[in-house]
Amino acid sequence: MTNQPPAPEPAAAAELPTGSPETDATPDAQLPGPRQPRPTQRTTLRSDLRASWPDGLVALLVTAAVFVLLYIRIRNKSSSTVSVMPFMADAGGFWMYFLSQAFGWSALLWAWGTVVLGLLLSGRRPGRLPLSGPRLERLHRTTSLNTIALITAHALLFGAELFRHSTDAWNSALGTAFVETFIPGGYTSGTGQIAIPIGQAALYLAIPLGLLFYVRHRIGPKTWRVLHRFVIVVYVLSVWHTLLYGTNVWYDGWFRTSVWLLQLPIAALLLVRLLRPARRSEKLPLSPGAAPSRTGWALRLGGRLAVVGVVVALVVVVVSGSDGGRTVPPDDTSSSHNHD
Repeated sequence: MTNQPPAPEPAAAAELPTGSPETDATPDAQLPGPRQPRPTQRTTLRSDLRASWPDGLVALLVTAAVFVLLYIRIRNKSSSTVSVMPFMADAGGFWMYFLSQAFGWSALLWAWGTVVLGLLLSGRRPGRLPLSGPRLERLHRTTSLNTIALITAHALLFGAELFRHSTDAWNSALGTAFVETFIPGGYTSGTGQIAIPIGQAALYLAIPLGLLFYVRHRIGPKTWRVLHRFVIVVYVLSVWHTLLYGTNVWYDGWFRTSVWLLQLPIAALLLVRLLRPARRSEKLPLSPGAAPSRTGWALRLGGRLAVVGVVVALVVVVVSGSDGGRTVPPDDTSSSHNHD
């Protein structure tokens, strides 16, 4: 009885997002025979962290530029932040808060980018893209990791600012700052009672959903794909938090409308992703009788109609300029404006 050579391990391409050409064959597997495929290195968190530094450096540069812009506008009293919180006109005394804002804006921008990349990779790709599939896939992962880092920095600096300006003893101030920053319901002032928990939910969902990719072999590719779709929820919560609590977009105006305008590409890509799915099993049959389940057919149809409604609503908001912002107060707000 002759010894048979070990069978090659199956590639894990099915466990990657749709359209990803990468495989995760074990690097140490040496298979005999002339037809042995050249093994590729398994994607790991460590390898992606090493690859994320160029993208992270760009994110830090963007954050620094946003911080300088915010600081200058505060000093010139041309920022709406001064109307919302006049005591912050002393820009030097609240630099940590402005740095937190800068990290928040860069986090939102990086979240926007990684969602766009994810939608491009998970559906039928356009004919021409500036980068190859593997490079787009890696960029999607590195921007995701940097988005988590930026959101975390935004939250930590917000808590540090609360601690810095507290008049309590340091241990009491530290505990209060931690509760108000990281515990849902801990922040009890004004709009923050709603906006802060929304931001906390985005942070606490972003971390596990972003890192589940690296343990998808253990939880199974189908489970990972289902959970990964909730990343869009993280993005929606981030935008909601920004529009609700960002003092830079507190009032009606072109800046707030621009934030709404940026959501149109994502809504359009999501709609295309649903109407032209890459997997045959995700297609919507013309009649419920042709689907495996009438309930599943109805849910898929409802999802597509909901996204169409979102696209229409975004167009109406951008064209009309009615985007939910507050009315710009008069120049003298010392006695008439409620800053909560």
